[in-house]
Amino acid sequence: MPGPRGAADDLDLAAVPLPPLPPPGAGTPGEAVPEQSGTDAAAPAGEDTASAASPDERDTRGEPEPEPGAPDDPAEPEPDACEPAESEPEPHVCGPTEPEPEPDACEPADSEPDPHVCGPTEPEPEAPGADRTPAYGVPAPASGSVPVPVPDPGPGTAPEPCVSAAPVLPHRDLQALLGAWALSVCSAEETAAVEDHLTRCLPCADEAKRLREAVGLLHSDGALDLDATLRSRVVEGCLGRRPARIPIPGWAAPYDAETARLDALLRDIGDADWDAQVRLRWFEKERRTDRWTTVGGVISHLTAVDGLLSAALGLDDPLGGGAPLDPTERTEASWAAGGSPARAVREPWRAQSHELIRTASFAGRNVAETSVSYGSFALPLQDALVDRAFECWVHGWDIAEAVAYPYPAPSAAHLHLMIDLAARMLPAAIAGRRRAGLAGPARDLVVPGEPGRSLHLEIEGHAGGDWYIALDSPAALGTRETAVAQVALDAVEFCRLVAGHISPAEAAAGQEGDREAISDVLFAAASLSRL
Repeated sequence: MPGPRGAADDLDLAAVPLPPLPPPGAGTPGEAVPEQSGTDAAAPAGEDTASAASPDERDTRGEPEPEPGAPDDPAEPEPDACEPAESEPEPHVCGPTEPEPEPDACEPADSEPDPHVCGPTEPEPEAPGADRTPAYGVPAPASGSVPVPVPDPGPGTAPEPCVSAAPVLPHRDLQALLGAWALSVCSAEETAAVEDHLTRCLPCADEAKRLREAVGLLHSDGALDLDATLRSRVVEGCLGRRPARIPIPGWAAPYDAETARLDALLRDIGDADWDAQVRLRWFEKERRTDRWTTVGGVISHLTAVDGLLSAALGLDDPLGGGAPLDPTERTEASWAAGGSPARAVREPWRAQSHELIRTASFAGRNVAETSVSYGSFALPLQDALVDRAFECWVHGWDIAEAVAYPYPAPSAAHLHLMIDLAARMLPAAIAGRRRAGLAGPARDLVVPGEPGRSLHLEIEGHAGGDWYIALDSPAALGTRETAVAQVALDAVEFCRLVAGHISPAEAAAGQEGDREAISDVLFAAASLSRL
């Protein structure tokens, strides 16, 4: 016995298949068309696409007679729109695709997929009169084409995206990519291939490690400027293996090194930098004095004063015969002559410095004691070359500040020679200031060559040392036992004081003992500076 019939509310109306639409031209103009999905669809009249059969053939099949007004030949039964259509696998689909939301099975789709494209494409325009009856949510293909439905991945199956595999490269190509990999400039595929190869190849892994360590050195936080002692160390190393036939005297080595460093600076700066304003500073009349000039003006000043050494060695004086001996007057005369472009002064200055070094090297000991007059005082050639090296460094420092260029101090050995020269000149400077009434009177009368009252000058750093400065007479001998005061200074700080870049009050000095002696020595050191 059949069970009780369910109520209308229990039925799933959406699952009930709707009756198929009649073929075009199957009804009369006055006949109603069945509804589908709640929308009235009227078939175009006047079209007859079904093939008619004879009444006898219908009788033999046992089919009923057509009703009056019905067409002679009913249309072929259309497939149920809600039944899945048979499909065949698509040969050009690149793996399972992302599941797309299925449209209502009874509503026609808007587009059909391209069988040669992986993924959804833009819809194509429909041809007029084409049959677009849907089958299981997949739009039917156009007339004359092969249907290519998208395969259903099934419930619980995760879609797999289309991902290209990493390139398979031979060992030689992977080895060539190690440098690019160390610099992190490989593509993602190349990086994956190299890193996969490094897990299996020990030689390549070792080389990759060394390359990564080398890349780390390229990003060092240290300064990239060359060490000031590099040239000296290279020259010493070369001469140690192959001594020069005519070596440069030790007292000429600082001048050779400092002129080379300044020339390197001048080679690096641009044409516009030659007109940069440079501040020259020195100590005069108990106060600091300065004057502004250009880079070319500084080199003209060095050339003019170096000419005093050229004249002492019998070489040509750049200012000609009859030029004054005072360094300041020579500088003023050189600046007044002018006439040459700023960069043009470099070559004459460099040629003159080479000639001085060459001549001093050939003459050797024979010219070491040759007197070089500075007008108000004189120095032996070996001290004069150290003095010129000191001034070359100081003015190179001035130029570097003007053009924002790094310029370190000289090597410790050369800086020590400069400090030693300044310390040896201090007793005469103190005596000169005393005669001018700028220093305290002498406390004791000292026989020349005998120990007298002195100050212990301690210079700190690699270039430093200990000097004992005679206070009462330039001819006296300074000793530890007769020291009445002590001053401690850094090596570069002391050189800045001697160059006139800082005043005695600004010098960071450790002081102990006789205050008058300390003041006399610090002011005498500043008075050694000049234009």
